[in-house]
Amino acid sequence: MDFWLGVLFVAVGLIISIALHEIGHLVPAKLFGVKVSQYFVGFGRTLWSTKRGETEYGIKMLPLGGYVRMVGMFPPAREEVGEDTDGRPAEARLRRRGLRGLMDSMAEDARSASAQEIGEELADGQRHRVFYQLSTPKKLAVMFGGPVVNLIISTVLFAIILTAFGTATASNRISSVSECVVPVTEQRECAAGDAESPAAMAGFEAGDRIVSWNGEPVTEWADISTSITDGGTEAATVVVDRGGEEVTLTVTPVLEDRPVVEDGAVVTDADGEPVLAPVPFVGISAAYELVPQPLSAVPAFVGSVFTGTVDVVISLPQRLVAIAQAVFGTEERDPGVVGLIGVGRFAGEIASIDSADYGAAERTADLLSLVASLNMALFVFNMIPLLPLDGGHIAGALFEGARRRLAQAFGRPDPGHADTAKLMPLTYLVIIVLGGMSLLLAFADIVKPVTLG
Repeated sequence: MDFWLGVLFVAVGLIISIALHEIGHLVPAKLFGVKVSQYFVGFGRTLWSTKRGETEYGIKMLPLGGYVRMVGMFPPAREEVGEDTDGRPAEARLRRRGLRGLMDSMAEDARSASAQEIGEELADGQRHRVFYQLSTPKKLAVMFGGPVVNLIISTVLFAIILTAFGTATASNRISSVSECVVPVTEQRECAAGDAESPAAMAGFEAGDRIVSWNGEPVTEWADISTSITDGGTEAATVVVDRGGEEVTLTVTPVLEDRPVVEDGAVVTDADGEPVLAPVPFVGISAAYELVPQPLSAVPAFVGSVFTGTVDVVISLPQRLVAIAQAVFGTEERDPGVVGLIGVGRFAGEIASIDSADYGAAERTADLLSLVASLNMALFVFNMIPLLPLDGGHIAGALFEGARRRLAQAFGRPDPGHADTAKLMPLTYLVIIVLGGMSLLLAFADIVKPVTLG
């Protein structure tokens, strides 16, 4: 039951995020006078809708996105006002054959549909209420509105997580005690003949909270690590809080090869293998606890999530190839990219973790983090300058504005609106690619899933 509650939590969070994204387009469009005929969350069959003023609001069956239908997204082509761009009459364009003819046909269909919508939705005195008549700054405000809402949602959620819940930080409480000393290069359980770990010999127990190490008070795991390193293999007196009572233990660390860590990261050699060095070893692991952070930590944290998401999006083609090889071959699955099914699995696993160290606060923080990360992904992905993504409309508006500025600067006639309908062939290709990517990720999430375990 907990599994499906986690899935429902993230699903509702995603649907709300999509709805708010579309409101980010809707509000500025209406403020600038553009007629918005439809606002829908989801695709496919309509489950519910209502008409308020001139806009129909509703919910569709598949909550995989949403849309705001603004009248007049595509301007009429310049050919329809005079001659073709190569000097031939406009009718000559319709007689082209081959790939060029097909591309022209797609653009013409988009213009015709836009013109038909204008004729049906707007009276003669309202023709100025079309999207393509907006100035460049207004177009940018409308198209940036949706992604910016996702960025705001992500930032607010991360601010709540960091300040109200905190980040998982290694504490001075022990989560587990090694029963024996196993070389770090051997991933196995204890076997006969393995030496008992110093922690087990000293009597440490999971749940102990270390109060002091060799007389020095400790409040976090970094203090304990430093004390172990500084003490070498000399016997140390350790005071722990065990169920409200202080217990004094004596432990003698042993030298063991362990990965070298610098600035919180494991040092690797030229082959990518961890660099090992003999260090004092006790055999205790830290329990992670949420530690609230100041509000000033939010910008840097959000910035790191943003850059990490950008890196994933930039490397997405390469990652998708690797995922395909993993699904249809024997390679390991890249855990860095999952589809909606994978996200749902993560949410379910988070909600169903059964551990004394993982309570309601940790579950809530991680589920909120999942929703916040999804919103950051929506922001970054929508900024890709390709139609039908918001970034494609933004790029078209910037191109139109820059072209008009240049014409004005050089004293040339106004070149008019950018004919974005010419990009329809590329738009259809992008839709096909996005559909294929979604299907691949869904298939990979089913046959070769990524889990948190």
